[in-house]
Amino acid sequence: MSKKISVIMGIYNCANTLGEALNCIINQTYTNWEVIMCDDYSSDNTVQIAEKYVQKYPGKFVLLKNKKNHGLNYTLNKCLKVANGDYIARMDGDDLCALDRFEKEVSVLDKREDISIVSTDMNFFDEQGIWGRTNTEEEPTKESFLRATPFCHAACMVRKEAYQAVGGYSVSDKLLRVEDYHLWVKMYAKGYRGMNIQEPLYSMRDDRDAQGRRKFKYRLNEAYVKKIAINSLAMHRINYVYCLVPILKGVIPSFIYRIVHRKKAKY
Repeated sequence: MSKKISVIMGIYNCANTLGEALNCIINQTYTNWEVIMCDDYSSDNTVQIAEKYVQKYPGKFVLLKNKKNHGLNYTLNKCLKVANGDYIARMDGDDLCALDRFEKEVSVLDKREDISIVSTDMNFFDEQGIWGRTNTEEEPTKESFLRATPFCHAACMVRKEAYQAVGGYSVSDKLLRVEDYHLWVKMYAKGYRGMNIQEPLYSMRDDRDAQGRRKFKYRLNEAYVKKIAINSLAMHRINYVYCLVPILKGVIPSFIYRIVHRKKAKY
């Protein structure tokens, strides 16, 4: 019998794009899935759009609602509590993915017992089309965490037991926008390992200049997680120098950062 996938989605003010994202799931070549959506107190018609899918596809979609805005960490944990799948997949309400994404990710987890996290490369796109792509490391090691998060969060599929072993996402203001980075650190510290499929099976809707405008507090959060990674994964203290990298990115002129970031993101 095929393994069941629970897709967890924190949705917030994505009424204009949610239908496209959900249709990508409906049209997957792999069909044994459920979608757990949790609305994080949207102010637009996101809930109404989600409710249409719950009604049209009974048993396939679940909608939870937060009574106030809590952020992604809390919201995804709420989804995890009701997820019934063997594998937990992510999807964001403003993104797209290839129709064979689930099939290929499940194939990795089914065939390789040593792998608990599988993600893929991602394309970045906006209203003008695709403008960049990630180039992930196929099988990240603990040293990979010194550079950046080694897995694309929205494109990931993870064994449920790995989520359970680390208690899901940690909820803290210090982990906002780096909740996935911290999650992978916790999983690697517990002995779980992952890999990246070397093709872009996921497409992230992203402003070309968004990274250059990233708030400085999120740069500090990234530095904080790097320090946790060094300690949790028993790396030498000399690696603390890597904690300075996101801080330096936050203080260099934005136009310089955009040039560097765009070069790294190109094909």
